[in-house]
Amino acid sequence: MTAPVTEQDGRVLRVRISKGKHGTLSGEEMPEITDALTTLAGQDPTAPDSVGAILLFGDGDQFCTGGDVRGFVSADDRYAFVHHLADTFHEFLRPLASSPVPTVAAVKGWAAGAGMSVALAADLIVAGRSTRMRPAYPGIGFSPDGGMSWTLPRLVGAARARRILLSDEVLDAGTLAEYGIAADVVEDEEVVSTAEGLAHRLAQGPTAALGRIRGLLDRTWSSSLDDQLAAEADAIATSAAGPEATEGLTAFAEKRAPRFH
Repeated sequence: MTAPVTEQDGRVLRVRISKGKHGTLSGEEMPEITDALTTLAGQDPTAPDSVGAILLFGDGDQFCTGGDVRGFVSADDRYAFVHHLADTFHEFLRPLASSPVPTVAAVKGWAAGAGMSVALAADLIVAGRSTRMRPAYPGIGFSPDGGMSWTLPRLVGAARARRILLSDEVLDAGTLAEYGIAADVVEDEEVVSTAEGLAHRLAQGPTAALGRIRGLLDRTWSSSLDDQLAAEADAIATSAAGPEATEGLTAFAEKRAPRFH
């Protein structure tokens, strides 16, 4: 039975990005996912029904193997068809990348093409022993989309990114861990449960503070040190003046674990 494309489980928003035996990208469902992610920007992180983390997963044995290549083959106007698909895909990627809450990807099996782009956009990737990633675009004569040419060099460095993309390199689980792409590598049957547990732990954390951490990390590539220090000072002061810090400091004084939610 196919899982819902989006579903809130406690404080975790579950997002199914692929479906079917081969883990094809859920292209026609992208607008629904985009709407769900966009609403997070305006949520009150202290509200009982708020979202504190996002879990990305595939419906079958593969995380996501990219778009439906048969659709590319049969398109009358391939330029217009693929441009529309890329625009729709990117409308989903933007709120995912700028999400105010942490994102966890449960990457089992293959993450190829657009599936690799989605995985690289997550904050934390949980991979299995048999997980493989591959750009895949060069294999059908395409260049990448989904921000892969932006995220990959920031994760592995420019030289490795050039090699991976130009040679369409397959990355196994050991390489994903070595390059810092995967935060954790577990047994294949434990990928989803491990990612779920991680997402739920993050969701019970200080949501607003974690959102500020994401924002600070995102701006490091375009900020000078002085600008980054100023942003950190503003962020930590804002955090200190909020209810999450009140609970955290109270818990510290009372020698107990904080209860942010």
